[in-house]
Amino acid sequence: MKTLINRLYADYLMPSRMAEYEALLVKAAQAGYRQLSVRAFYRAVHAGTEVGKVLVHRHDIDSDLRTARKMFALEVKHGVQASYYFRLSTLDYGFMRDIEAAGGEASYHYEEVATYAKRHRLRHGEEVRQHFPEIREMFVRNFTRIREQFGMQMATVASHGDFANRRLKVINHELLRDEQLRRRCGIECESYDTELLRHFDLYISDRPYPVYYYPMSPFAALGQHERICFLTHPVQWETNWLENTRCNMVRLAEEVAWHR
Repeated sequence: MKTLINRLYADYLMPSRMAEYEALLVKAAQAGYRQLSVRAFYRAVHAGTEVGKVLVHRHDIDSDLRTARKMFALEVKHGVQASYYFRLSTLDYGFMRDIEAAGGEASYHYEEVATYAKRHRLRHGEEVRQHFPEIREMFVRNFTRIREQFGMQMATVASHGDFANRRLKVINHELLRDEQLRRRCGIECESYDTELLRHFDLYISDRPYPVYYYPMSPFAALGQHERICFLTHPVQWETNWLENTRCNMVRLAEEVAWHR
């Protein structure tokens, strides 16, 4: 019951946290942190450049473009660069071009493994892995179409975590362990690559109410850690009744269809 109440509060009653997000941007700048996108950070460390104190912003746009645009507006106001990863269901090419024009990064939040498993009602991890060749081609088609309509090369991508991935114990990132696939698409880095993550002192992700942050608050991390990656999801920062209701209904429908 408590979990349900917390979910209802987070989805429909939680006050906006935009002021909190802006305060973080300001505090990080005052503390001497460069605030960069995943792409900018990866290219810097890959080239052997000394980056100093850095806060890398990664936004996974699972839903709620309205709040994502508000976060972007605050970043533009304070001269902050960030990465925005869009699912097929949240693609907005105009917004993506605005992000790139402001010096940030817009790219793909992919989920072909989960999509394929749900579409074909596969319920076992090894069964899904047997279909990886077909799923890789599905990824290439989606990636290529997005790149062509976006009009820009996407250098980094980020795996989306779906309820199906958790049930199957197969993460979408497994698909990108294929170096040939990366070369075909021109992908330099996946956001969960060890080669990227090893350069961070701390990786923080936002969480739903009442936790908000894991493993610690980014406010507390500033000054304690020099290289921080901060993963956020717009849905955790402001309630959007219509969008949250739509997402909850989609999730319910997918659950029912998958187990039918």
